[in-house]
Amino acid sequence: MDIRVVSNDALLSHSAALRSVYADAFCAPPWNEDEETANRFVARLSTDVRRPGFIAALAFNGRNLMGFSTAWTTLTPFPTDRCYPQASAGLGQGRTHEWLCGAREIDELAVRPAARGNGIAGRLLEAITEDAPQGRAWLLTSLRAPQAIAFYHRHGWTQATHPSPDGHGIAVFLSPRHPARSLAAQPL
Repeated sequence: MDIRVVSNDALLSHSAALRSVYADAFCAPPWNEDEETANRFVARLSTDVRRPGFIAALAFNGRNLMGFSTAWTTLTPFPTDRCYPQASAGLGQGRTHEWLCGAREIDELAVRPAARGNGIAGRLLEAITEDAPQGRAWLLTSLRAPQAIAFYHRHGWTQATHPSPDGHGIAVFLSPRHPARSLAAQPL
Protein backbone atom coordinates (compact mmCIF):
# COMPACT_ATOMS: atom_id res chain seq x y z
CA MET A 1 0.00 0.00 0.00
CA ASP A 2 1.39 3.38 -1.03
CA ILE A 3 0.49 6.35 1.22
CA ARG A 4 0.84 9.77 -0.42
CA VAL A 5 0.46 13.12 1.33
CA VAL A 6 -1.02 15.78 -0.96
CA SER A 7 -2.30 19.29 -0.49
CA ASN A 8 -4.71 21.68 -2.10
CA ASP A 9 -5.54 21.20 -5.77
CA ALA A 10 -3.55 17.94 -6.09
CA LEU A 11 -6.36 16.30 -4.14
CA LEU A 12 -9.09 17.55 -6.49
CA SER A 13 -7.69 15.50 -9.38
CA HIS A 14 -8.85 12.42 -7.43
CA SER A 15 -12.44 13.64 -6.85
CA ALA A 16 -14.22 10.70 -8.49
CA ALA A 17 -12.15 8.12 -6.60
CA LEU A 18 -12.57 10.05 -3.31
CA ARG A 19 -16.35 10.05 -3.79
CA SER A 20 -16.29 6.31 -4.42
CA VAL A 21 -14.26 5.59 -1.26
CA TYR A 22 -16.48 7.94 0.78
CA ALA A 23 -19.63 6.17 -0.42
CA ASP A 24 -18.14 2.71 0.24
CA ALA A 25 -17.05 3.71 3.74
CA PHE A 26 -20.00 5.79 4.93
CA CYS A 27 -23.14 4.56 3.11
CA ALA A 28 -23.20 1.41 5.28
CA PRO A 29 -23.88 1.07 9.01
CA PRO A 30 -23.20 2.63 11.42
CA TRP A 31 -23.00 5.82 9.36
CA ASN A 32 -25.85 5.13 6.91
CA GLU A 33 -25.04 8.16 4.75
CA ASP A 34 -26.76 8.40 1.38
CA GLU A 35 -25.37 8.98 -2.11
CA GLU A 36 -26.27 12.68 -1.91
CA THR A 37 -24.03 13.04 1.16
CA ALA A 38 -21.15 11.55 -0.86
CA ASN A 39 -21.87 14.09 -3.60
CA ARG A 40 -21.87 16.95 -1.06
CA PHE A 41 -18.53 15.71 0.32
CA VAL A 42 -16.93 15.97 -3.12
CA ALA A 43 -18.57 19.36 -3.75
CA ARG A 44 -17.17 20.81 -0.51
CA LEU A 45 -13.63 19.61 -1.30
CA SER A 46 -13.03 22.63 -3.54
CA THR A 47 -13.66 24.84 -0.47
CA ASP A 48 -11.93 22.54 2.02
CA VAL A 49 -8.63 22.53 0.10
CA ARG A 50 -8.49 26.33 0.62
CA ARG A 51 -8.71 26.06 4.43
CA PRO A 52 -5.57 27.10 6.33
CA GLY A 53 -3.25 24.15 6.87
CA PHE A 54 -5.20 21.80 4.58
CA ILE A 55 -3.54 18.42 4.04
CA ALA A 56 -4.67 15.04 2.76
CA ALA A 57 -3.25 11.52 2.77
CA LEU A 58 -4.23 9.00 0.12
CA ALA A 59 -3.75 5.21 0.22
CA PHE A 60 -3.22 3.53 -3.15
CA ASN A 61 -3.04 -0.13 -4.10
CA GLY A 62 -1.45 0.27 -7.50
CA ARG A 63 -3.64 2.88 -9.22
CA ASN A 64 -6.69 2.16 -7.05
CA LEU A 65 -7.55 4.55 -4.22
CA MET A 66 -8.33 2.46 -1.15
CA GLY A 67 -8.59 5.16 1.52
CA PHE A 68 -7.99 8.78 2.41
CA SER A 69 -7.83 11.27 5.24
CA THR A 70 -8.26 15.05 5.18
CA ALA A 71 -7.35 17.67 7.78
CA TRP A 72 -6.81 21.38 8.32
CA THR A 73 -5.99 23.86 11.05
CA THR A 74 -8.88 24.67 13.40
CA LEU A 75 -9.69 28.36 13.30
CA THR A 76 -9.72 30.88 16.11
CA PRO A 77 -12.31 31.70 17.27
CA PHE A 78 -13.64 28.16 17.39
CA PRO A 79 -16.19 27.59 14.60
CA THR A 80 -19.91 27.38 15.37
CA ASP A 81 -21.16 25.34 12.40
CA ARG A 82 -21.34 21.57 11.81
CA CYS A 83 -20.65 19.58 15.04
CA TYR A 84 -18.39 22.22 16.57
CA PRO A 85 -20.96 23.37 19.17
CA GLN A 86 -21.20 19.80 20.53
CA ALA A 87 -17.41 19.57 20.82
CA SER A 88 -17.25 22.90 22.61
CA ALA A 89 -20.09 21.98 24.98
CA GLY A 90 -18.29 18.75 25.91
CA LEU A 91 -14.93 20.41 26.58
CA GLY A 92 -15.97 23.84 27.81
CA GLN A 93 -14.95 27.11 26.22
CA GLY A 94 -11.49 27.37 27.81
CA ARG A 95 -10.31 23.87 26.93
CA THR A 96 -11.84 24.15 23.47
CA HIS A 97 -9.79 27.27 22.77
CA GLU A 98 -6.58 25.95 24.37
CA TRP A 99 -6.72 22.39 23.07
CA LEU A 100 -8.37 22.67 19.65
CA CYS A 101 -7.87 26.15 18.15
CA GLY A 102 -4.73 26.19 16.02
CA ALA A 103 -4.45 22.39 16.15
CA ARG A 104 -4.66 19.99 13.21
CA GLU A 105 -8.28 18.89 12.87
CA ILE A 106 -8.88 15.54 11.20
CA ASP A 107 -12.03 15.95 9.14
CA GLU A 108 -12.38 12.63 7.34
CA LEU A 109 -10.79 9.19 7.55
CA ALA A 110 -12.23 6.62 5.16
CA VAL A 111 -11.09 3.19 3.97
CA ARG A 112 -12.95 0.90 1.59
CA PRO A 113 -14.51 -1.99 3.56
CA ALA A 114 -12.68 -4.53 1.38
CA ALA A 115 -9.33 -2.99 2.41
CA ARG A 116 -9.94 -2.81 6.16
CA GLY A 117 -7.88 -4.82 8.62
CA ASN A 118 -4.61 -4.15 6.81
CA GLY A 119 -3.42 -1.14 8.82
CA ILE A 120 -4.35 1.40 6.15
CA ALA A 121 -6.43 3.62 8.44
CA GLY A 122 -3.66 3.76 11.03
CA ARG A 123 -1.08 4.64 8.39
CA LEU A 124 -3.35 7.37 6.98
CA LEU A 125 -3.92 8.80 10.43
CA GLU A 126 -0.18 8.84 11.17
CA ALA A 127 0.63 10.44 7.80
CA ILE A 128 -1.88 13.23 8.35
CA THR A 129 -0.82 13.99 11.93
CA GLU A 130 2.94 13.38 12.03
CA ASP A 131 3.79 17.05 11.45
CA ALA A 132 0.92 18.56 13.47
CA PRO A 133 2.06 21.74 15.25
CA GLN A 134 3.49 20.80 18.68
CA GLY A 135 1.82 17.38 18.21
CA ARG A 136 -1.60 19.02 18.54
CA ALA A 137 -4.13 17.06 16.49
CA TRP A 138 -7.75 16.20 17.23
CA LEU A 139 -10.86 14.71 15.72
CA LEU A 140 -14.41 13.93 16.57
CA THR A 141 -16.49 10.90 15.81
CA SER A 142 -20.01 9.73 16.41
CA LEU A 143 -20.79 7.73 19.51
CA ARG A 144 -22.93 5.48 17.30
CA ALA A 145 -19.68 4.14 15.77
CA PRO A 146 -18.15 1.87 18.43
CA GLN A 147 -15.67 0.36 15.96
CA ALA A 148 -14.31 3.82 15.15
CA ILE A 149 -14.04 4.67 18.84
CA ALA A 150 -12.20 1.40 19.53
CA PHE A 151 -9.88 2.08 16.57
CA TYR A 152 -8.86 5.48 17.95
CA HIS A 153 -8.28 4.03 21.42
CA ARG A 154 -6.10 1.24 19.94
CA HIS A 155 -4.02 3.87 18.14
CA GLY A 156 -3.31 5.81 21.33
CA TRP A 157 -5.83 8.61 20.91
CA THR A 158 -7.38 9.95 24.12
CA GLN A 159 -11.12 10.43 24.33
CA ALA A 160 -11.55 13.93 25.78
CA THR A 161 -15.37 14.04 25.91
CA HIS A 162 -17.72 11.31 27.05
CA PRO A 163 -21.30 10.44 26.21
CA SER A 164 -24.32 11.93 27.79
CA PRO A 165 -26.47 9.46 29.76
CA ASP A 166 -28.44 8.67 26.58
CA GLY A 167 -25.19 7.69 24.81
CA HIS A 168 -25.79 9.94 21.80
CA GLY A 169 -23.68 12.66 20.23
CA ILE A 170 -20.00 12.93 19.44
CA ALA A 171 -16.70 12.25 21.13
CA VAL A 172 -13.62 14.46 20.80
CA PHE A 173 -10.28 12.62 20.63
CA LEU A 174 -6.80 14.08 21.16
CA SER A 175 -3.84 12.62 19.29
CA PRO A 176 -1.15 10.56 21.05
CA ARG A 177 1.27 13.53 20.93
CA HIS A 178 -1.26 16.22 21.94
CA PRO A 179 0.17 17.98 25.03
CA ALA A 180 -3.27 18.16 26.71
CA ARG A 181 -4.12 14.48 26.45
CA SER A 182 -3.13 13.81 30.06
CA LEU A 183 -5.49 16.59 31.17
CA ALA A 184 -8.59 15.05 29.55
CA ALA A 185 -11.13 13.79 32.07
CA GLN A 186 -11.48 10.03 32.05
CA PRO A 187 -14.88 8.38 32.37
CA LEU A 188 -16.06 7.28 35.81
